[in-house]
Amino acid sequence: MSDQPTLFERIIAREIPSDIVFENENYIAIRDIAPKAPVHLLVIPKRMTPRVDAIKDAAEMGDLWLTAVKVARQHAEDYRLVVNCGTGGGQVIFHTHVHVLAGWEHGPDSDT
Repeated sequence: MSDQPTLFERIIAREIPSDIVFENENYIAIRDIAPKAPVHLLVIPKRMTPRVDAIKDAAEMGDLWLTAVKVARQHAEDYRLVVNCGTGGGQVIFHTHVHVLAGWEHGPDSDT
């Protein structure tokens, strides 16, 4: 791991601007700058772990998912929650985060 703060730590510290859609003492949720869906949000724990499987506490893991669901429900009735874990799983930023994807008219595999 790098000694440098992650992109998300810099966003949390307000060193980098972002479109914040939710924040509490433990989480921040922002709009993705390269959306893969009409609604694409990132729910980010303020406590940095490099991958979701680095979270060992069941309450912390549950709180992450409950927060992701809360954020998702604020923006869409139907949604998809995605976590990429490790390079082989598509993870690019090594700070745990949950993608909230939503807003397709006929589902994620539709042409709309």
